[in-house]
Amino acid sequence: MKNVAFVFPGQGTHYVGMGLEIAKHYKEANDVYEMANDIMGMDIRKLCFEGPEEVLVKTENSQPTIHTTSIAILKVLEKYGLTGDVTAGFSLGQYSALVYGGSMKFEETVKLVQQRGTFMEEAVPNRRGKMVAIVGLSRDDIYQIVEDSKHLGYIEPSNFNCPGQIIVAGYNAAVDYANELALARGAKATNFLKVSGPFHTMLLLEAGNRLRAELDKVTVDHPKKKYVDNVTGKFYSEDEDLKDLLRKHVFKAVMWEDSVDSMLEHGIDTFVEIGPSSVLTPFNLKTAEKHGIKVNCMNVENMESLDKVLRYFDKVK
Repeated sequence: MKNVAFVFPGQGTHYVGMGLEIAKHYKEANDVYEMANDIMGMDIRKLCFEGPEEVLVKTENSQPTIHTTSIAILKVLEKYGLTGDVTAGFSLGQYSALVYGGSMKFEETVKLVQQRGTFMEEAVPNRRGKMVAIVGLSRDDIYQIVEDSKHLGYIEPSNFNCPGQIIVAGYNAAVDYANELALARGAKATNFLKVSGPFHTMLLLEAGNRLRAELDKVTVDHPKKKYVDNVTGKFYSEDEDLKDLLRKHVFKAVMWEDSVDSMLEHGIDTFVEIGPSSVLTPFNLKTAEKHGIKVNCMNVENMESLDKVLRYFDKVK
């Protein structure tokens, strides 16, 4: 469908019970979970539906379970003939976007994202790094806070989510100090992320390189859908090395606000977030608001939200 983007969430969106309702009602969704079980040699389906949370939250588990849930829900939308002209994913969500775009196969990505999670987990062991979201400050403000915190250890901006929400990450002492500076300099709020390391920083360079070795074992074609990449925040072009972009994305910032900017400039006026939670929808709305553009944003994660999306598209046909 023209002017519609299918977007996929990343790590941190998991919860026990994700995908359960839709898998109960739709064989297409349940088949994806069964496929994941067979490929992974573990009960991905049970982990998504029953947990426990302390196992699900581990990076090497949360990445394949979120990815599986997103693809399971996607299959239901496709059953109804719903499509997006453009696709993008937030960090981990890029792999779901690339499966949707015909660039990669779920049979390979579900194992690949588990490896990605393991490499990320192992990059900075013993919880020596962390991430904090800062609300209400500009990019220039954040860059200055990072500069003023560097004397305590490595730190850099890691996620540009939307106007006024930026995440910084690095070694613990530097991030703690950046949090204090942000609050002192007028931040509306800060929130430490429940993650095990300083993801999307140069501290994960080796994780990205390890991932590239695994990427070289799988097929990655040019997407058949228009695809917006997180590293650049722009539409992918065929002269770019997609495998290298995926390598870089492990240690480069998530340019989500820039990605949404690019989609809005392309004429996208409807965003459908496919996967657990509804994290991207407020980011998309706030970015559109920056431009004074009215957009339709919705998510699909359970039967209620699926029904709303189906009714919306039936109404606008």
